[in-house]
Amino acid sequence: MAFLEVEDGKRVYYEHHAGAGRPVVLVHGWGVTSRCWDTTLPALRAAGHAVVTLDHRACGRSDKDFADTSIAAIASDVVAIVEHLGLRAPVLNGWSLGGAVVTEAASRLGSNISGLVLTGGATPRYTSAEGWPYGGTPADVEGVLAGLAADRASTFRAVAGAVCVKPVGADVVESMWLQFMESGPRADDTLRDLAGIDQREILPALPCPVLLLCGREDGFVSFDGVSASRTLFRDARLVEFGGVGHAPFAEDGETYRTELLSFVGGLPD
Repeated sequence: MAFLEVEDGKRVYYEHHAGAGRPVVLVHGWGVTSRCWDTTLPALRAAGHAVVTLDHRACGRSDKDFADTSIAAIASDVVAIVEHLGLRAPVLNGWSLGGAVVTEAASRLGSNISGLVLTGGATPRYTSAEGWPYGGTPADVEGVLAGLAADRASTFRAVAGAVCVKPVGADVVESMWLQFMESGPRADDTLRDLAGIDQREILPALPCPVLLLCGREDGFVSFDGVSASRTLFRDARLVEFGGVGHAPFAEDGETYRTELLSFVGGLPD
C-alpha cells in the first residue's frame, strides 16, 4: 500500500501490483473503494498485467478532508499516479462515476494511453440535457444527497441494495454498503459535480480504442445513454449484459473478466 501527496498535504491511497504485461488502472465508482475490484484485479494479475487501484478523494483509505473533490480533481490524481509510477500506455477502466474520471484522465494523458474501458460509465453525461435525453436530473441527485444528510447509513444501505439486479448474495451487498460507509461527507460533492458534467466534446477526441461494458437493466447509468455514446467515440465496442444491473463485474463476473482480458490483451504494443 502507498499514498501519493497530491494537494495541500492531503494524500490519495493507491496500490501498484507489478507485472510484465500492460498496466491497467482501475478507478472505482462514487462512494465506494478500490475493494470493488477484488475479483477483477486477480484476473488481470494472473494474465500478467500490472494493476493499479486507487481510492478517490474522501473515499476508502484516502484522506477525507480534501478541499476539492470534483471529477477533474480525481482525474488529476489518476494522471499524477500514472506519471509517478512511470506507467507506459496504460488502460484506464472506470466504473460508474469512475467512467467520467477516466474519460477526463484519458484526455489529459493524450498519447500515453492505449485503451479506455467504461464499466457502466457515467459519461458523457449522468443527467439529461438538451440533445441528451438520457439519465435523471440534478434534482434526483440532490434527493439522494438530502437522504445522506438525514440518514447516511440507511441511505447508503438502500443504494447498495439497488446496485445489482441479479442475485449476488448478502455478503456482496454488505461489502458494498461497508465501502460506502467508508466515504466522508466531501464525497457527496463529487456526485453533485457529476450531475453537471458534460463530456460530449471530449469523446470524439480520444484516440484510443474504447470498450463499453454495461448491464441492460442498469438502474443508475442509462443503458440507452451508454449505447448512444458509442457513436461519439472514434473506435468503441459495446458489450451488453442481459439481465444485469449496475455492477457487471459482480453480477456476471466470468463474462466481464473474459471481455476485459480480451480487450486488454488484444491491444497493439
